[in-house]
Amino acid sequence: MNKLLENIFPLADKLRPESINLFEGQSHLTDSGKIISSFIEKGILNSLIFWGPPGIGKTTLSRLLVKSTGYPSIEFSAAVSKIGEIREVMKEAKKTKEESGKPTVLFVDEIHHFNRHMQDAFLPFVENGDIILLGTTTENPAYKINRALLSRIKILELFPLSDNDLKNILDNGIKYIKEKTGTTLSIPENVSNLIINYSAGDGRRLLNLLEVIITNLKDKNEIDMDMIDDVITNRVGGYDRTGDDRYGLISAYHKSVRNSDIDSSLFWLFKMLKGGEDPHFLLRRMIRISAEDIGFADPEALSYCLKGKEAYDFLGSPEGDIFLTQITIYLASAPKSNSLYLTDKKMEEIISKYKTVSIPIHIINPANFISRKKGAGKNYLYAHDFPEKTTAMNTMPDSVKEKDFYQPNNLGFEKKINERIEYWKKIKSKLKNNS
Repeated sequence: MNKLLENIFPLADKLRPESINLFEGQSHLTDSGKIISSFIEKGILNSLIFWGPPGIGKTTLSRLLVKSTGYPSIEFSAAVSKIGEIREVMKEAKKTKEESGKPTVLFVDEIHHFNRHMQDAFLPFVENGDIILLGTTTENPAYKINRALLSRIKILELFPLSDNDLKNILDNGIKYIKEKTGTTLSIPENVSNLIINYSAGDGRRLLNLLEVIITNLKDKNEIDMDMIDDVITNRVGGYDRTGDDRYGLISAYHKSVRNSDIDSSLFWLFKMLKGGEDPHFLLRRMIRISAEDIGFADPEALSYCLKGKEAYDFLGSPEGDIFLTQITIYLASAPKSNSLYLTDKKMEEIISKYKTVSIPIHIINPANFISRKKGAGKNYLYAHDFPEKTTAMNTMPDSVKEKDFYQPNNLGFEKKINERIEYWKKIKSKLKNNS
């Protein structure tokens, strides 16, 4: 490689902006009066998690904040850090706070890689103000970060860069290359558009592509469509099934199935399959979709997924890939209901509210003399002893006032489930009125 070019790589690091004024994108956070600009102007900082896809500025914003506030800071990656390292860092942060009165800013890249136990280690130090935690993640913090920690941290969502943002980054890259190497790149508008489209909102991907382009330049400095097409197809067009690509694509697949779009569901499925994705990763998501987005609207969706997995396991790839196609078409065309998903979320709230509630004494099993002495099982009504196969007996704690946790819709088989629920409600109401 040309030594001049070698000295300007990696472009993504060399072109990282030194001030918020040079930062591209995320105007909802960085414009005047918005949260990031306010932190920088005031020189203060709170614990934050930057959430969004790769290559959009999460790490850069974190570093700009640290630089602007002047707090002592430590930076490490959750992907390689151990619990022992965390504890040592916490001790140092506590000592720094005692000596200087300033908290340590702890920047944790890919914080979702920390397990729950490791995340718990941060809690007391965040609460005491010994550290200000800055984390980045490509995954939804609601599912990957402890609730106790989330309650003490503000989540800032970042979005894919716009075409205009990417064009500015591309222009800055071309300008930087000329300044450092004397090489003037000629990129026609149609080629520039292709580079931007390929980048898909990811500034790092764009700059990585630009690196590959300039290292493959021959005698001329003009970049044409054929060259870009060759580079994308043969050099960087692959699908990284161990990195961030898979999460963006599986999300696109999931949303397409949820939206009952068969064509787009198949498109994203084969985008992943042909990229070398593990079919079991896809099958796991399909099984989740069968409950989260279909549920009782078509209870067969779950068994269809499980049978498809069994068939795939029997044949393997590539012959067994046809079962993933079959499952995808079934799921995308099935009636949709998120009632189970909403019930899950509702029950998490309910149980959090009634953590200390007691079991009604009459439905406690009188398994020993102590429980029997307390009245366990007294006045219990065995449903099968009654012609209606139910009773007016209350099995919910009296303190719980909420009702109807599960709210079925009227699509597919869930309409029948709704009818069954209404049937039991009617019978119980009648029994209560007659008692």
